Amino acid sequence: MIYYILLGIHLLLFSWAFYNILYFGVKPSKSLSWILITFFFPFLGIFAFVIFGINRRRLKFFELKETKKRKNYIKSSFTNKKNPHLEELHSEKAKKISSLIYNNTNIPLNINNKVTVLKNGKETFDELYKAIEKAESFIHLQYYIIENGEIFNKLKKLLLKKRKENIEVRILYDAIGSYYLNKKDKNELKEAGCKIHPEMALKFGTFLFTLNFRNHRKIAVIDNKIGFTGGVNISDEYITEDTELGIWQDAHVKIEGDAVDNLHKSFIKDYFYATDKDLSKEEKYTKAFKVEENTKLQIVSSGPDYEQSVVMQQYLSFINLAEKNICVMNPYFIPTFSILEAFKVAALSGIKVQLLLPKRGDSKVATYSMYSYFVSLLKAGVEIYLRDDFSHSKVVYIDDEIASIGSTNFDCRSFEHNYELNAIIFDKKATTEIKNEFEMRIEKAHKIDLETFLNRSNKQKTLERLCRFFSPLL
Repeated sequence: MIYYILLGIHLLLFSWAFYNILYFGVKPSKSLSWILITFFFPFLGIFAFVIFGINRRRLKFFELKETKKRKNYIKSSFTNKKNPHLEELHSEKAKKISSLIYNNTNIPLNINNKVTVLKNGKETFDELYKAIEKAESFIHLQYYIIENGEIFNKLKKLLLKKRKENIEVRILYDAIGSYYLNKKDKNELKEAGCKIHPEMALKFGTFLFTLNFRNHRKIAVIDNKIGFTGGVNISDEYITEDTELGIWQDAHVKIEGDAVDNLHKSFIKDYFYATDKDLSKEEKYTKAFKVEENTKLQIVSSGPDYEQSVVMQQYLSFINLAEKNICVMNPYFIPTFSILEAFKVAALSGIKVQLLLPKRGDSKVATYSMYSYFVSLLKAGVEIYLRDDFSHSKVVYIDDEIASIGSTNFDCRSFEHNYELNAIIFDKKATTEIKNEFEMRIEKAHKIDLETFLNRSNKQKTLERLCRFFSPLL
């Protein structure tokens, strides 16, 4: 009797999953895999589908109120009627990239900015500390990872000092990424008057539907005058030698000028989602500050609350519109089919494509999965370089004139599941600075030779293929 009851429940759950896979699945191969998993693995398969398989972007039938709240807030906060400075861009490819981002996000191009490229964690933290020291009104911080250590302790002392000066402090952190942040430290900040809140909190009732959707953004805004974004988290990995990976290398940007306001709007949106407190009505949080420099920059915000996979389309536009070269630094290169084919088409068309990737990473599964894509890329003429140190930078530039620095990896998780943020810099001078850093790293890296790579061990090949199965989840 119990067997038939369980069988009936399984068939009901499978029917629900089958309906959602059939109507809201994107890729036929992925949809077929989920159908087989949910049918042949009773209950466990359904559990996995609910966490990892539901297409939040397309699924209207069972949309969480939190996602609706995000979408409504996007519509109310980014209300630009047009991309006002588009004609300031001097190339057609730059105009197409900017238009794509604007049409997806309603975030316009900003033309009056000063941009400082920060090449590593030390440079980033030094500039961040200086900006916090000079704060006169508020300090807003948002990071995927905030963890205890030397960096956090110094930051905490600075924030407590600024609270004594009556400076407002608000902090957002991802509930999973910052899981090990000490409760005592959080309470100390709260007692001093800092507003500190988790993003995508692990709550009963929404846990299964939010676990797979993390906020991966890194944002700091001080007085709406200075902003920071990129790949650097609040962690000692950027200053302390790791036994296996050494000191993590990462890229960040410091922004002054009009674009800080659009960067801040992303923070304000996430703060509203986490707390129900809307900061967008007060002028001090929305006032833009002019600078004399004229670097052109556009903020790219992406996540399940947007109709399109914005950052994947951004990367595709870079690859498809490049005319001379495409250069990529990324720690997790596990491309979707469309990204993989775009790189191959570019290389076969005579465009110089260079990928600078870490030889070893903080996830062996991700590293083996990354290696599994190399043969097809090498055969198409893509140049792949492996660096001995661990680079956490998420940098892309094309034709030595357009660059992107941000939080987005080349993988399904960043494209489909995470809330991400990039900054596109339409400026030859800044891109040349990034190019020089890239070329310096290339000289120290090992270029993969196709014939040598084909002769790697059968064990290596097997591990690569096995780990590739998990690539949609990484």
